[in-house]
Amino acid sequence: MEKRMSDMESRIVRLEEMVAHQAKTIEELSDQLAEQWKVAEQMRAKLDRLTERFLSLEEQAREAIPVTRPPHY
Repeated sequence: MEKRMSDMESRIVRLEEMVAHQAKTIEELSDQLAEQWKVAEQMRAKLDRLTERFLSLEEQAREAIPVTRPPHY
């Protein structure tokens, strides 16, 4: 009976260690995911600004150069 209890305690300790390790890993992954999400949002905002800038420049270029038929038509 004594040995049986010791085996159970040993299993419980191993399980508790495993759970603690997994909890730490989950927390680290969650932190990394939050950081990556922040970077993705910054990139999205930058892309939106660049897109607006590109469209603005494209519109200005369209107004500056009239589209006409080439002379050989």
